Amino acid sequence: MVNVDLTPLDEPGIDNLIADITDSGAMFNVMTSYAGFDELEPGTGVPRFDAVVHFAAVPRILINPDHETFRVNTIGTYNVIEAAVKLGIPKIVFASSETTYGVCFADGEALPDYLPVDEEHDTNPMDSYGLSKVVNEKTARAFQRRSGFDIYGLRIGNVIEPHEYDRFPAFFADPAVRRRNLFCYIDARDLGQIVDLCLRADGLGFQIFNAGNDTNSVNIPNSEIIARFYPEVPIRRDLHEDEALFSNLKIRTVLGFEEKYDWRDYVEEVELEPC
Repeated sequence: MVNVDLTPLDEPGIDNLIADITDSGAMFNVMTSYAGFDELEPGTGVPRFDAVVHFAAVPRILINPDHETFRVNTIGTYNVIEAAVKLGIPKIVFASSETTYGVCFADGEALPDYLPVDEEHDTNPMDSYGLSKVVNEKTARAFQRRSGFDIYGLRIGNVIEPHEYDRFPAFFADPAVRRRNLFCYIDARDLGQIVDLCLRADGLGFQIFNAGNDTNSVNIPNSEIIARFYPEVPIRRDLHEDEALFSNLKIRTVLGFEEKYDWRDYVEEVELEPC
């Protein structure tokens, strides 16, 4: 396994190549390179990669100027997928984003068209980051149509690493801070599980999956969330009181995802009750 980035990953068992995803030649080169010194020993040439997982990107707005965010994310994704397809690597998993739905980085308050927000919801962002992810989905779809390979995109929710659960009491105190994230979260370890499920699932063609945990990131029930934040938004189906409004139904039914890391296991006991 080889990690490709501008900064090497200090992780046991992971080899690194330093490369820029916006350099097309570099992407072709790294996908036809040895991963580590051990691969020299058999004397059988460069091994072929089985899959590419592409998560490299400018991770949000307000880090780089907007044009640079858009350039890096769109050109980088084109280069990665083009190289993988033309080199015959038949499985590609790439990072899209919750921001494609146009709520997270909206100017002012933007409401979803309906709840729960599933993969059929319109993607209509007004920011450079969300727009780059919409373009990347179209890029992936075009290459999948050309190749017939499996290319799966993950609309990733707000990623929470284990040490970040100490932020949740602040979410409980002021649930409004989670409105732009559609109240979603995805534990980084559960995200890893989703990627693994994607790598194991063959023959699905082009697919987009919401990547989120089973429940919301606040300790109030859906009836309260909807009454406070979405009173005029249509509700398309019955919802359990703590079911995620950023729906992960597709990854559960299609990929067999089973949540392993619920915030309730890491945050001091809190009961669901109206604010």
